[in-house]
Amino acid sequence: MADAGSPPNRCCPICLHSLNQNSYLDTCFHEFCYNCITRWANVAASQCHESQKSIQCPLCKTENFSIIHGYGDISFQRHYIGMDHKKSFTLSEAHRFRLQCYSREPGALCKEIDVMKYWKSKGFLRKTRWLQSWVQREIQALIHEEDVDIIVHHILGVIESFLRRMEQEHQCGTPEQKRDEFKTLAFGAATPFLNEITDRFVDELEIFLAAGLTIEAYDELYLQSWIGNQPSEMVERSNQTTGHWVDLHLFDDDSDII
Repeated sequence: MADAGSPPNRCCPICLHSLNQNSYLDTCFHEFCYNCITRWANVAASQCHESQKSIQCPLCKTENFSIIHGYGDISFQRHYIGMDHKKSFTLSEAHRFRLQCYSREPGALCKEIDVMKYWKSKGFLRKTRWLQSWVQREIQALIHEEDVDIIVHHILGVIESFLRRMEQEHQCGTPEQKRDEFKTLAFGAATPFLNEITDRFVDELEIFLAAGLTIEAYDELYLQSWIGNQPSEMVERSNQTTGHWVDLHLFDDDSDII
């Protein structure tokens, strides 16, 4: 629930919902939900080898050193950047598999999945119930952090906002224009967390959406495209779960991992 005194239509730039426990950065004074901006700060700190004492504002990139929150007429609280930095978590086989995917080109998978057909047929208007779990796994693998809920929420919020607009403006723009807009918005949402790997993440996101598969079926399709089998049969089974996991030993031991 938003603070009682919050004006209507005032949203957090990270979660895109009404402000909850209003807080602001001490230099640029941009306002966010307290939990959103502290988690953002923790994730940003986890990407650095040295202890971070400041963070760039997600909106204006200004360096800030603390988060002001719990403020009233005569008092406030201050959270200093770097206080809650958490250690990386142990990657599962699923995370390791996806990291190896990012170290290689999608290859035959791109030819197997007709991405433009997805946009021309308005496939983006169909709900993908596996999207949240897929995005969560990708982000966890790429940044080696377990608690990525705020990042996932932010990226999905941008995507859902785009889809709602497309439902209302379904006659506006060509499929190519809609695709470009989607990728631009997804890139902007993910860049603060993924940096140089963002382009590849957005490409992978688009391929996953266009495939219309469960996560398990998509992983097997990905693997099949590398080892030379015919993956088209997997596409036809888009609503089935394969029930078994890929064999990581099929990858070279010295494959580069990001």
